[in-house]
Amino acid sequence: MDTIGPVVAGPVAKHLQCRDALARHVRTALAPGDIIPSERVLQDAFAVSRATIRRAVEALIADGLLTRVPAKGTYVSQPRLETQLHLASFSQDMRRRGREPSTSLLGIERSIPPPEATAALNLAPGDQAWRLTRIRYADGEPVALEDGWYPVSVLPELDRQDLSGSLYRLLANRYGLSIDSAEQTLWGEIAHGTTAHRLGSTEPVPLLVFRRLSRSSGRAVEFVVSRYRGDRYEVHMSLSADGPPAESGALPERN
Repeated sequence: MDTIGPVVAGPVAKHLQCRDALARHVRTALAPGDIIPSERVLQDAFAVSRATIRRAVEALIADGLLTRVPAKGTYVSQPRLETQLHLASFSQDMRRRGREPSTSLLGIERSIPPPEATAALNLAPGDQAWRLTRIRYADGEPVALEDGWYPVSVLPELDRQDLSGSLYRLLANRYGLSIDSAEQTLWGEIAHGTTAHRLGSTEPVPLLVFRRLSRSSGRAVEFVVSRYRGDRYEVHMSLSADGPPAESGALPERN
């Protein structure tokens, strides 16, 4: 642990010195998935109290550099998948990054959608839509849980199609509907219980949640909420003071 040594009293708090030194050690000497030294080892190396070490480690967990696994230890986090904000394909995006995309179909059924989806899809009261629920993977790791609604009148026999790949490609090839515009809202959540389990975690996990309304030639064909693991996925935005916000991009890649 050549990058770790005793910290000294000074204008920078000891737990911040420990945080920065440990971050350097992680980036230069460890790899994603490696376990970090124990609290006792770090306490001796930095010549500080255990409470100081814990504050430093907690800060790096909050920053996403480290991940704690209960009853096992604290590990170097896997790098997040980064996406630019624009309308494209999840499958193409993963392959461009050298990752292999795959999909698990949890279910598809005809049902009357909730009021929000009914209004977004311009359905009349009582009109049915397909409810499609899928898990999206990159190299076998669950990245996103999708819960979407699709008009039955626009997409007949959707339940008989192969839904294990790109849905947007299916809409274009089978139904002649190319998704060419969308509106999207992003917020944060914490996944618990079933949602966390479906995303491969036994503990609560942070989420990036995208609610999207997608259209083909002005016709609304998709209303979907996608929950991405915040520790495996991040969004990059290029912002400018020139022009309206929409010019800086609007959509993460999916499907």
